Amino acid sequence: MIRPTIPALLLMTAGLAAALLPALVDGGLFPVWIATVTVVLFAVGADGLFGLGRRDVHVRVETPRTLYIGDADPMTVTIRPRLRTASVTAGISVEVLVELDDLFRPIPTESVQIAPEHETVIRLPLFPERRGTGAVRAVWLRWPGPLGLTRRQMRVAVDADVAVVPNVRAVKAAAIRHFSSRDSMVGLRAEKFLGDGTEFDSLREYMPGFDHRAIDWKASARHVKLIAREYRAERNRDIVVAVDTGRLMIEPIEGVPKLDHAINAALLFAYVGLKTGDRVGLFTFDSRVRLTQPPRGGVGAFTEFRARAAGIDYSSGETNFTLSLMTLLGQLTRRTLVVLFTDFVDTVTVELMVENLGRLADRHLVVCVTMADPSLAAIEDLPPGDLADLTRSVIAGEILTDREVVLQRLRRRGVHCIDAPVGTVSTRLVDRYLEIKRRELV
Repeated sequence: MIRPTIPALLLMTAGLAAALLPALVDGGLFPVWIATVTVVLFAVGADGLFGLGRRDVHVRVETPRTLYIGDADPMTVTIRPRLRTASVTAGISVEVLVELDDLFRPIPTESVQIAPEHETVIRLPLFPERRGTGAVRAVWLRWPGPLGLTRRQMRVAVDADVAVVPNVRAVKAAAIRHFSSRDSMVGLRAEKFLGDGTEFDSLREYMPGFDHRAIDWKASARHVKLIAREYRAERNRDIVVAVDTGRLMIEPIEGVPKLDHAINAALLFAYVGLKTGDRVGLFTFDSRVRLTQPPRGGVGAFTEFRARAAGIDYSSGETNFTLSLMTLLGQLTRRTLVVLFTDFVDTVTVELMVENLGRLADRHLVVCVTMADPSLAAIEDLPPGDLADLTRSVIAGEILTDREVVLQRLRRRGVHCIDAPVGTVSTRLVDRYLEIKRRELV
């Protein structure tokens, strides 16, 4: 498709002005108008005729097959003009625009210079904003003619589907960092000192530095030397990761829904829990229970957990804490560590959540994980420029105060609370889990 540019429109306007000369000045100037119109039409026609044509451009588009929510991976657009247009294409500026569906963040128009017989490779970031299957529909190219009077437009159909899955790549990186630390092996190896575990592991000769309370006096009498007991953190505990998928969890933080941040944190937590010998299950709910996966042990169970987590859907319904949490309470047959990912906005609508979490915490150990929105703190700290800014700052401050009130109420009911930014919530949760294992709270 060829379209005239602004310079071409200005030349045509000049031709219209020249058409008034015969009428206002002298009828003999009519040939001037004819000549002006002829020159303008010839220039526009030559610019469109001798410019770079669609057949002179070869375009290749490559898209990733899988994207991870929260990360941007590039798609590549390769442009190669043919040799017969070398005299025309030298130094031509080409604008590139990608046509995406609403699963991805829009990509700004990219402008590049192309050269004859040289491939120009453009890498454009694809940033998914939700999980699912997104489509890269087409790539649009637009470039001017030699005189800048016309602009040619070209659409390259792509129609490529890209799967957007939970960010397992970030989970792997965080797991590597975690298990490279000294404290990461709690539950994997025998702990040497009383207080790091309560499950008896073995006997060994007492060495200076051991806790004297670990001395086994009967064994010492039999061996006529001091013998100490070795303990380890208890394993095979049941853990249930409960994920609220209601409407509040689809609100974005840093361009990604809270639900996807929760799933990423849940994946890392599940991997650590399975690696340290515990059994992990999954429970999702909104207005009703959506998924129940009983706790399973072994690192191999992580594959099933990841597949189930990838299938968690978004919901616009209101969360029914009474139905869901009481259903979960009825399914648990032994004392269990329940990790709940949820969110709330005020102290009024949260009453049922506090009441039912308190009932759950009476019989089980409950950790409530919420994600702090950094934009609220930024709005609260903004200097008031006008009345609207002051109102926003006051409302943001009230929301933050209400959140702290709710968290304090939960703590008084025996619920462990984690309210952290999305960048640190995974680390905070794993640290709290390891502390719970050391203290044998489950």
